[in-house]
Amino acid sequence: MRKNARVKAGLSAVLILSMLTTACGSKNAASGVPEDGKPLPVSIMSMYFTPEPPDAENVVLKEIEKRTNTDLNITWVSPNSYGDKVNVTLASGDIPDLMLVDDPFSAQMRTMVQQGAFWDLTPFIKDYPNLAGFPEETWINTKQADGNNYGIPRVRPVDGGSFLFLRQDWLDNLKLDVPQTTDEFYEVLRAFTEDDPDGNGKDDTIGFTGYVSQSNMGSYSTLVNAFTGTTGDWKETDGKLTNVNLLPEMRDALEWLQNAYKDGLISEDLAVLKESQTKDQLKAGHAGASQNTVEAAWEPMEEQLKTNPDADFLPLVSMNGYVNRDSGFFCMFVIPKSVPEAKMKKLLELMDYGASEEGGTLASYGLEGVHYTEENGIKTTTEQAKTDIVAQQALGQIFMPYDKYQRAYRVGMPQDILERNKKIIDERAAISIPDKAVGLYSETNVSAGPELSKEIQDMKTKVVLGKQSLSAWDDYVAKLKTNADLQKITGELNEAYAQRKASK
Repeated sequence: MRKNARVKAGLSAVLILSMLTTACGSKNAASGVPEDGKPLPVSIMSMYFTPEPPDAENVVLKEIEKRTNTDLNITWVSPNSYGDKVNVTLASGDIPDLMLVDDPFSAQMRTMVQQGAFWDLTPFIKDYPNLAGFPEETWINTKQADGNNYGIPRVRPVDGGSFLFLRQDWLDNLKLDVPQTTDEFYEVLRAFTEDDPDGNGKDDTIGFTGYVSQSNMGSYSTLVNAFTGTTGDWKETDGKLTNVNLLPEMRDALEWLQNAYKDGLISEDLAVLKESQTKDQLKAGHAGASQNTVEAAWEPMEEQLKTNPDADFLPLVSMNGYVNRDSGFFCMFVIPKSVPEAKMKKLLELMDYGASEEGGTLASYGLEGVHYTEENGIKTTTEQAKTDIVAQQALGQIFMPYDKYQRAYRVGMPQDILERNKKIIDERAAISIPDKAVGLYSETNVSAGPELSKEIQDMKTKVVLGKQSLSAWDDYVAKLKTNADLQKITGELNEAYAQRKASK
């Protein structure tokens, strides 16, 4: 694996140098901006989450082109293969004007940044008010090792991310309070499993539905974080980062999950369960809790309301006083240095329009009266929106304004749920804890980290399923503390963390 990585890096370096030589040799070439007010040609690569991507004649795409005087040539790629497409495109050197990079901190990206393959946008962002209005954390967390920003973050709110939610109506039926601690949560899950919370007289409910992946705790991650008191795999102690798997709190989390599994309170098939299947269980009324973003709790609630007018899925504010704080971005658009400066500024102008309320609404919801109606701030999509492939999951993946309450709302949601979600987000914002290691670089983590993560997760899964004992976990942690790769990763991340703190 490492040999292949070196080969890829070597090939990339050759192609990058070739691309840069071409760019440098054309310093006196055209600005890339058409004369006489003709539309600016723009090539874009991005992902889509709709069943089919918008085509070149899409009515909303044409309207965006009209309002921005551009000619947009978009290459749409399925999220299932997007990472591979990014790697191939970067290695080829034939990079679109605007390219969505799924991992801004991959080894390939870092190498290309160091060799000057992309525009450093740091000096220019201030001239584009909507982009400059992104949260400070969004820009901080997308800085490269030299402290500069080499792309436009696909902005996300920092609060309202994936966390625990549960059935409020089941709590009411069982006369239980909203749990505040993991001990209370355990008893709620027990009641959801054993005490007929839906009152149908059948033994057909489970407390929590969720899955684990090969490299992380999946649906159980924020529950585990409630034990460790931090977001992600690294916790700051006395100014330094420690891997949470070495902490006694991780053992406590695994013991909790092992007991919950043994008692039948969580998914029996969690090791092979798919996310779509967990959603199906919630929609069918068979599960009382899971993990997702604030607005995503509306999805199973909307389905349940069709047959149960009292159904209510409540996103929790915190657990053990903990709630996660997100990085403020998901992926990043880069502009290759082969694009002339004048055109680069026009691209920033285009993305600034997309980050405006007008541009963002047009991209995600389309034309009012055609693709959506609005009443009291609530947008309701029409059938025409589906026909024209107008959605946040398509063009809204490219053009997106910052909205603190983005994760409060979904189309069709009633006003009272929207207002409750906003309140939950505000309450979370007062206590949320960020991932300290976002964007920190460790060469060893790039080469050895993925396999190590899989090994650690495999052990965790076995402990939860009862295939390994807690004493076996203790022995494993003792060995992990002396693992050469983990020691190097810890040292390299702490060096990068110290540099980040010094540069603030």
